Amino acid sequence: MGKADLHIHTTASDGTCAPGEIVELARSKSLNTIAITDHDSIDGYLEARKSAEEHSVRLIPGVEITAHYAGKEIHVLGYNFDPYKNEFIQFLKKQRMARLNRMEQILDHLRSKQGIDITIDEVKAQAKSTNVGRPHVAQIMIKKKVVASIAEAFIRYLGLPLIEKIKISYAGLEEVIEKISEAGGASSLAHPGPLYTMDEVEEYLDYGLDGIECMHPGHSFEEQKKFISLAQARDLLITGGSDFHGNGREYDPYFGIVTLSEKYVAGIDRMTRQRKKLQMDMGI
Repeated sequence: MGKADLHIHTTASDGTCAPGEIVELARSKSLNTIAITDHDSIDGYLEARKSAEEHSVRLIPGVEITAHYAGKEIHVLGYNFDPYKNEFIQFLKKQRMARLNRMEQILDHLRSKQGIDITIDEVKAQAKSTNVGRPHVAQIMIKKKVVASIAEAFIRYLGLPLIEKIKISYAGLEEVIEKISEAGGASSLAHPGPLYTMDEVEEYLDYGLDGIECMHPGHSFEEQKKFISLAQARDLLITGGSDFHGNGREYDPYFGIVTLSEKYVAGIDRMTRQRKKLQMDMGI
């Protein structure tokens, strides 16, 4: 049975590799199935489709959506949704506007509290789009010799202590799950190991998430087993991937190593086919 990686980022959000490059890398790593899961954007998926067809790599629709719940950011992976459903496309546009708003608040904090002057135009130029993220700020900090590495930027300036102070305008967790489902897709809680307690994971799952990302570079083997057991006990999908952002970036060595058996991809296929059929039968 083949290998899959269902958590990959490209230059359409905060990755360093273009969508076509990702497909070529996937082929070189003998990956049969991949999902490009850029933050609040499917532009990378849309751009990669032709290359995936040429290289005989199965590319399923994917996205990583930022939600909020009780003052915290929660990341939700979406799979096999209809990428042309207008309501979902508009929802992602709103999410990107919220991301831009958050970035402006981050830059204001860095300017007023840390004396680090970075403009939103600089961040957009670094990102080559308006879909900006903290790694883009970190890259500018390196250029300005504020820090020596992306890791240092996050530890000193861009980590959770800062983010927790930022007013969140992303959609709520329940709405994110609903939007993915309404587009015929399946939702999965992203990289729970480094971020949440088991009590928090259980609480988030109660809102109707379809799965848990069990295989992830941030999970120890014991955590992986724990999340697989939880998913099986609750009859949920098991998802996973490398969370690859590009060469020289966090989790870089795990591309092609942290993978998912395609039997789990088949589970996603079954669920989303049934969901779309039910919606069609109901005229939704």
